Parts: sequence; structure tokens; C-alpha cells
Amino acid sequence: MSEGTNKRNYPWENFHGPNLGYVMEQFDLYKSNPDSVDIELKEMFDQWGSPSIISNQQIGTTDNETMNAVSMKKVAEAVKLVTNIRRYGHLNSSIYPFESTVEKNEFLRLEEYDLTEEDLKHIPAHLLCEDAPAYVTNGLEAYQYLKEVYKSSIAFEFSHVHNYEEKTWLVKMVESGDIFRPVTNEKRKAMLKRLTEVEGFEQYLHKTFVGQKRFSIEGLDMLVPILDELISKAVDAGSNTINIGMAHRGRLNVLAHVLGKPYEIIFSEFQHAPNKELVPSEGSIGINYGWSGDVKYHLGANKQITEESKVQAKVTLANNPSHLEFIDPIVEGYTRAAQEVRTEKGYPKLNVNEAMAILIHGDAAFPGEGIVAETLNLNKLTGYQTGGTIHIIANNMIGFTTESRDSRSTKYASDLAKGYEIPIIHVNADDPEACIAAVYIAMEYRKKFKSDFLIDLIGYRRFGHNEMDEPAMTQPKLYEKIRKHPTVRQLYGKQLENEGVIKSEEIENINNEVQTAFETAYQKVPKKKDSVSHEIKLPKFVNNGLPELKTAIPKDRILELNNELVTWPENFSVFSKLQRILERRAKALSEEGKVEWALGEALAFASILEDGTPIRITGQDSQRGTFAQRHIVLHDVENGNTYSPLHRLKDAKASFAVHNSPLSEGSVIGFEYGYNVFAPETLVLWEAQYGDFANAAQVFFDQFIAAGRAKWGQKSGLVMLLPHGFEGQGPEHSSGRLERFLQLAAEDSWQVANLTSASQYFHILRRQADLLKREEVRPLVIMTPKSLLRNPLTVSTINELTEGEFKPIVEQPGLGNSPEKVKRLVLCSGKVSIDLADKISSMNEDLDWVHVLRVEELYPFPKKIISSILSKLTSLEEIVWVQEEPQNMGAWTFIDSKLREITPEGVPVTYIGRRRRQSPAEGDPNIHKKDQERILTEALTWNNEK
Repeated sequence: MSEGTNKRNYPWENFHGPNLGYVMEQFDLYKSNPDSVDIELKEMFDQWGSPSIISNQQIGTTDNETMNAVSMKKVAEAVKLVTNIRRYGHLNSSIYPFESTVEKNEFLRLEEYDLTEEDLKHIPAHLLCEDAPAYVTNGLEAYQYLKEVYKSSIAFEFSHVHNYEEKTWLVKMVESGDIFRPVTNEKRKAMLKRLTEVEGFEQYLHKTFVGQKRFSIEGLDMLVPILDELISKAVDAGSNTINIGMAHRGRLNVLAHVLGKPYEIIFSEFQHAPNKELVPSEGSIGINYGWSGDVKYHLGANKQITEESKVQAKVTLANNPSHLEFIDPIVEGYTRAAQEVRTEKGYPKLNVNEAMAILIHGDAAFPGEGIVAETLNLNKLTGYQTGGTIHIIANNMIGFTTESRDSRSTKYASDLAKGYEIPIIHVNADDPEACIAAVYIAMEYRKKFKSDFLIDLIGYRRFGHNEMDEPAMTQPKLYEKIRKHPTVRQLYGKQLENEGVIKSEEIENINNEVQTAFETAYQKVPKKKDSVSHEIKLPKFVNNGLPELKTAIPKDRILELNNELVTWPENFSVFSKLQRILERRAKALSEEGKVEWALGEALAFASILEDGTPIRITGQDSQRGTFAQRHIVLHDVENGNTYSPLHRLKDAKASFAVHNSPLSEGSVIGFEYGYNVFAPETLVLWEAQYGDFANAAQVFFDQFIAAGRAKWGQKSGLVMLLPHGFEGQGPEHSSGRLERFLQLAAEDSWQVANLTSASQYFHILRRQADLLKREEVRPLVIMTPKSLLRNPLTVSTINELTEGEFKPIVEQPGLGNSPEKVKRLVLCSGKVSIDLADKISSMNEDLDWVHVLRVEELYPFPKKIISSILSKLTSLEEIVWVQEEPQNMGAWTFIDSKLREITPEGVPVTYIGRRRRQSPAEGDPNIHKKDQERILTEALTWNNEK
């Protein structure tokens, strides 16, 4: 080659092994579409051409005979060969307990690349595998070495990771052998003992509590040592909190051995003994029970890791019902809350090293449940990132009775993660030391790149979906293999014995010691008493109502806060139309004493921050507001910079976080619920774009937010803002499904409000912030307005903020002045109340016969207040509930029985509204207007013939 040729190809001399393979891949893309590759590589390709043109220096010789033997094409083909080994090597790996080879692997054959072993001998090893051990000296040895690396019981999928630095690091970890760090004999013995405990626990339950469900871990026993290792490494890396989310399979074993839940407590739950009597008042484990409780394999626990009497870290296994993967975003919320410091103004300070999340997925659920993809999408988002979650697929290769080919359209259960560029390791659950290697690379990757990592732990399920199922009915051949297959404890014990690490007598002693521990614990369990019935006792705060709280603040404070809210730096250019809105808002308050909805909210937020309560609000448009009403984050029209007055409040004592969320109701509300549970001092608000969209998160309302306290003693003060109201915008932009929240309302599960003024919103937010510090705290569901955001009838006076309080019932101004004349009492809630008020103001007739009550708080139902008003209406002939929702929706089905309980004898309770319907609202705006007018007219028309 000429000197010019060497100079021309100089850049490619910096690329070797996987780096060169990567560049060649990119060159193939470049040839199809030059703009499809990174700009720096494009410029190099434009200038220097193909990376497959290798110089003499790179080959390492100028010998003409060698150059004839090793043509440039041979080198290029060799690079493609080893690139394919890296990309497809997982197909040749031994990751399945019952199979050694699963594919025909043409990509490994030299003839597919027109290569011979002799060709490879003439290629320097560093061109193909620069991280290989020193004994690998040529291309043939590099080829053989890589085949061995990629066909073991641990397989690697990194080709979907696009970040060059990450991919290079991952490949180096594998091919240098750094992933396979030596395991000391002491640690190997400890792991064998742990596997003995895991297996022995399941077998003891199986024989002692015959036929009872436990969702055994057997076949994936290594999950427990993996968790041990993850927690240990997380603590070593400085994490103070480790949060775990998992479904029911293996949960009892994780509770016992990872969380330290005493065996006797678990045994007592099988025995139906009163397990609360066995919970230690002092100790390393914290177990929370609600008053109605939950089945044993849904319960969570907390554990403190201590050293020399000093707490090093806290491990939490989240409570989780049978909705499998829905715990995922909740645990992410836990973790973000543990990572943030909220004691200073501005956005909370985030330190992702403070906490780590571990999510354990099922192999059928990971690709099958959409909430998994929604949660994975949070990985890199500013408002939701947690510095990398370690995902483990507890892969027993089967669903309930459904085989993999019927439960997913992909080869691996883990393939969904590829779309999020998450590195994947598949590992055979029968190889303990390979499992530990997988943990090592996962933790090192998280430490370096602050990103998610997935371990696909591939094993089997020794019994059916639960222990009462007979799996051989649907998988006879598979279960014939499983019954003959030795356990991982047996396999590992035999391996250590063969290697002279442990003697058979020691193995037997370990087994006896473990069995003795089970028997000793079982003796502590009270004997089962079939005749005893346990009454559910409610806590004192349930049904006692909310305490009286002062939520008003002085006028001078309101004016000062408002001045700060409408002030921004001199060099900050606010959008002109928005500037006029903000200036008008300031003028309305200072000169007219008027507070509209968005200003009432902003003043509430500002005052809460000054009181020292942190706030977090998220939703798809929360910074601006879906209806362009909020504007708590301003954007500079000149440079795009942002400014939030709530971050600059002079006297704020806590943080304020506002994030526009991804287009996901499920994962986001799950995240916010988890955040609130873990940071109970924080006012956390989730806002639906439209209230209707909350139904995409229904599982979280049903299984967690409404019932979590009764099931698990899990407190929450989460606020849910659901825009609701019928304005002719069709069925998907009208109803927040108020009826569903009322149906779930019992035992003070939450508050449900449907408000009609800025002051009411102001006071209920401040009340909720105060409740966060009290036992009586509960979630708050608010049906927020849309068109009413700018309706003058929802505007409040400044005096209503400085002197008032939240009112569960608001009497219609101008009516009810002569209670003895009232014949009809109309009760309503939300937007229709304002429609009625508008209709009343336009009527030029005597309305002494009617009185209107706005029910602002539907639950807890304000029974005493309404009863007090009813006692004054001595001529009452009729009580009417008016709503704009169809009769089978809205509040009517909830309110009907409540009203009948307090209605005077002989006074009927009737309904005015839309008829029962399938769909929440009409699609035609003209039909909507006509029906709405009918409702209002009927409510305000008295039939003298009654």
C-alpha cells in the first residue's frame, strides 16, 4: 500500500474489536441513507470511506505473502463474524435448564463468511477482540474464545443499546472476563445454605399446610440469593433505601429470607391464627396491617439493615394485590420520593444514589401487561427518573397454564425492554455463580450510567400456578422433565462437593439446621381454633369526620403572595397575550378583590409552601393547564427559558415540583401514589387531562388508593384533579366518572368533592395540606371545572379567602330567605349548580317556593348540615336531586339512599336529569344544549297540581 493509502485510512486504526464491528454496522446504514448515522461518523465516512479498508500497520505486518493470505475482504468478513457472535450468541447459549442448544446457528460457521481457520490465524486478535485475555493471540483463538464466552449459561443482548459508550462498556465487561469475578469458597458455602433455606421453606410449607396456596418459588430459587446480592451491593454503593416490587410468586420466600419476616408469623397466617399477636413490637421488621387485611402472599414488609447498632439502609417490599405488574410505577414513586430532598424552595434536590428500585416481573406479565411499557418509559424522564431500576424477570417459562408461544409474539419475555434500550442478560437459574455475575454487571452498569438493567432469570415452575393445580393436565411432557430434574440446591451442592469446597456431612448438617429452625418456629404458632370468629374493628378515626381546621389567611399575606406570583425578572420576555392575562389577574385581586379559579389555586400553593409543606403536581399539561388556565411555569418567547414564581417565593420553606407527564394515566398516577405513600408530608397532586381519562388508571383507584389503608394500613393523602362537566364536547370529554369514586367511598376511604368556586378550591387544598400531618388524612378526589374556570359565577372575593373556610354545603345566594315558604328543595353538585344559578339570575319571577343547595363535598356525605337545613323548611313538599350526568351515572345512585335517610316523613325524593344511558354524554352539541335546558327548566318549574 502506498503512503497515501495509509494516510487515507488513518482514522480506522483507532477502531478494534467491537468498536470496529460497530463502525462497520453504521457504514452499512450509511450506504443506504447517509443521514441515518451520527453526524461525526457521517463526516468520517464522507472523507475516509469504508472502515473495512485496513492498513498494513493495523494488520501488523508489511509482508506481501501475509497480505495475499489475508485480503481486506477476509478481515472485513472476520469482523462481521465476531460481530454476529456478539449479536446472536445468545441463541447458542445454555440458558434453559432442560435444553443445551435451542437454535441452528449458521452465524457461527466459518464457511458462511468464506473463511477458514487458516485465514483467521493470520489476523491479529486485537482486531477482533481487543479485550480478550493475553493468551488469545490471533483471530482463530479470538473466534474460539468468543464462542465460549457467548455460549455459556449466561447470555447477553446489548446490540439494541444505541449509546456508543454504554455498548462499548458492556461488551468490554463481558469479553474481558471482568463480569466473572472470583467467588470465594466462603461465599459459595453461604449461597448453598441460602438455597437450602429457600428450598426447605417451600418443602416445609408443602407438607405442613397441604393444599394451601403459596405460589412457590421452586424452580427459581436463585431469586433470593440474587436479591441478597443486589441489596448488599446497593448498600455498599451508598443507597439508604431499597424498594422491591413483585407479584405473588415467591413472595413468601422473599418475605422470610430477604425481609426477615419471622417464620412463625408466616406459619400463623397459614394456620389462620391471629397473626397480629405474633408481630414483635421491637425488631428488625415492620409489618403493616389494615383493618380488613389481605391474603398472606399480597403483604409487604419493611426491614432495617444495621451494622454496629447503626441503621445502614431500609428495605421495603411493597404490598401488591393480584394485579401483578401494577406495583411497578408505585415502587418507582417510592424510590423517587426517597431520592429527593424537599426542605428548601425550588425543585427538590435529587440524588439517585440515595435509593434503588428492584422490580420482579413474571415472564407472561412482562410482555402482556401494558403498565410495564408505561413504567419503562419513565426511565429517563426528568420528573420520574430514579437513576436506574434493576428489573428481574422471574421466568418459569409459563403463565397460568399458558405456554410462551401462546402468551407473547416475541422470542424472549424480555424483548419489550429492547425498545427502551435496556441491556438484557439471560441467565440459567440452575447456575448460581452465573446469576451472581449477572448481578455484578447490572449494578456496575447502574452505578456508571444511572439507567435500567434487566436480568432474565430463566428457570421453571415445579408445581402448578398454585399448589392445588395439576400442571401435567396441560403440560405433561414438560412436567415429566421437571419431576426428574434435580433442584438447584442439589446441583450446586454436588458441584461444591466435587470441587472439594464442602463435604457431604456439612451439607447434611446445613439441611438439619434449617429444618430445626422451621420446627422451632412452628411450635410458637397458636393452635388453630375453628370456632373463633374475628370481628373487623375499625380504627377510631373512621367515620368520625374531619377535624375542624383553620384554612383562612390574612389579607395582607394574600396580596403579598399575589404580587410575587405575577412578578418575573426584567430580562424575561413573557408571551404578550399571557402577560396581559397575568396583569389582569393581579389587577382584579388588588383593585376589585376578585379571585378566579387559577389564582385561587396559585395562592393556595404559595401559602402551603410558606407553611413548610412540599408540593408535587403532575399531569399531561400541568405546567400550563389543559385549558390554558394555570401558567405556573412561564416561557421566555426570546430564548425558551422557563421561570416559575412558585420556585422563587421569598418565604417558601419547602420545595415545589411541577412536571408535565407522559401520555400515560396508569403509570403516572401509580408513580404519584407511591411517591405520596413514601413522602407522606408532601402534598402530591395528579391531574387528568380530562377526568374521563382517569378510567385508564382504574386498577390504581380500585386496588390501591381507595382500599390500601383497609388492606395494608397504607396511608395516602394523594389529590386527584379530574376535569368534569357537560359542555357538549362529547362522551369522552364530559364525565370524570364521579359514580365510580362514590361507589368506592366507604370507611372514610377518601374525600370526593365537586366544587363551584375559587375560594372552595383554595380552602380544600389548604385543608388537605394540613391533614397530611394527621391520622385522619385520606386521598382527595376533586371534580374540577372546564368551562367554569373562567365563569364569573365561580369567582370569589378576597374576603372568602381571609375569613372563610371550606363548606361541604353552599346555599344558593338569593334563595331560601323565607324557609317557611319553600316547597321544593333542589340539591345539586358541580357545574349544573352554576348553570342553575345562571338560570335563576335571568328569571323575573318569585322563587320563594324553591331553595337550592350545592353539595360541594359528596363524601363524606354532609348529613348533619343538610338535616339542619331541612328542619327549617316546614312547608317542604319535595326534595329533588338535579344532575347533568345520566341517571345511572353521576352522584344519583349514591345520593338517593343518603337523602332518604334524612328526608322528613311523607316527602318524596325525586330525580331530574338525563335518562339512563350507555354513553356518558351526547355527541351532538345541539342535542346537548336542548337536554341541558330541559333539566334546568324542569328543576325551576313548580307544578301547581302537585
